[in-house]
Amino acid sequence: MSQHSVLLLPGDGIGPEVVGEAKKVMEAVASLHDFGIDFSVADLGGVAIDNSGSPYPESTKELAKAADAILLGAVGGPAWDGLPAAERPERGLLAIRADLDLFCNLRPALLYPQLADASSLKPELVAGLDLLIVRELTGGIYFGEPRGIEADESGLRRGFNTDVYDENEIRRIAHLAFQFARKRGGRLCSVDKANVLEVTMLWREIVSDLASEYPDIELSHMYVDNAAMQLVRAPKQFDVVLTGNLFGDILSDTAAMLTGSIGMLPSASLNSESRGLYEPVHGSAPDIAGQGKANPLATILSAAMLLRYSLNEDAAAKSIESAVERVLDSGLRTGDIAAPGESVCSTADMGDAVVTALSAA
Repeated sequence: MSQHSVLLLPGDGIGPEVVGEAKKVMEAVASLHDFGIDFSVADLGGVAIDNSGSPYPESTKELAKAADAILLGAVGGPAWDGLPAAERPERGLLAIRADLDLFCNLRPALLYPQLADASSLKPELVAGLDLLIVRELTGGIYFGEPRGIEADESGLRRGFNTDVYDENEIRRIAHLAFQFARKRGGRLCSVDKANVLEVTMLWREIVSDLASEYPDIELSHMYVDNAAMQLVRAPKQFDVVLTGNLFGDILSDTAAMLTGSIGMLPSASLNSESRGLYEPVHGSAPDIAGQGKANPLATILSAAMLLRYSLNEDAAAKSIESAVERVLDSGLRTGDIAAPGESVCSTADMGDAVVTALSAA
């Protein structure tokens, strides 16, 4: 029987609640598919600041490097908003991504037919939506130097950041995007701002050069402002979307809402060896933390991605995804995906239902 090690980083806000439900599901699916998972738990983000004074403690770093894969809940919240920028919870997330070289972020936007009416767009625009955003995650403006806030002699302050990519960073993420397009619908749209920003002029040049290595893939380019508009005008025109760190952050959240709720969408952040960190797209939602209102399905589906991409347990991943479908078919809904007048279940009820659906199958 194969044995895997998984590090759980519950984090802040609703993170511990949704990670707890995902752990329950992973334990159940491991038993059904005859493999084992050794779980460890560590702090990241605000809880790490409170417990150790650092958003990414050394103890967490050691466990992260030893694990086969990592499942994260969420980081951040108003309790830490008063800290200097370099000491906030989000710095822990950026640090672990850089530390493990998790340069490839995958954010699928899949509309479950059971939730078509939950989208803010007309059902005919989103029915059948299935796109994948491939976001470069360890470069660009979030990591570029110099950065900071400084004052001149008169006391006038200015903030500055540096958006920078070298051609190797662009090339390695673009190769993966072409390969994902090959496994899907064969279409890749690279999003940039090459009419204004030199860094994305280079981006477009490198991606265009690589296209000759993938003659079976239909490559297109789109400026980011147009891409944002097209996502809400005609989202089904996209198959795989490739873009940099900043644009990917914004567009993936836009795509998330097309599916009805950000609480439904998972993500994966991978390095070149397919070791990765998996997390729901939603944030820490401190306003509902501890109330049993959070939707755990995005985290449960992130666990399915973890099984598929890092642990090579594809059958188990499919079992979880099928179980989620059956739970949605049954009409069970958390508040974020419930139609007006529909009854609402708790976080734990939704997790239990997925486990029951797994066992029934």
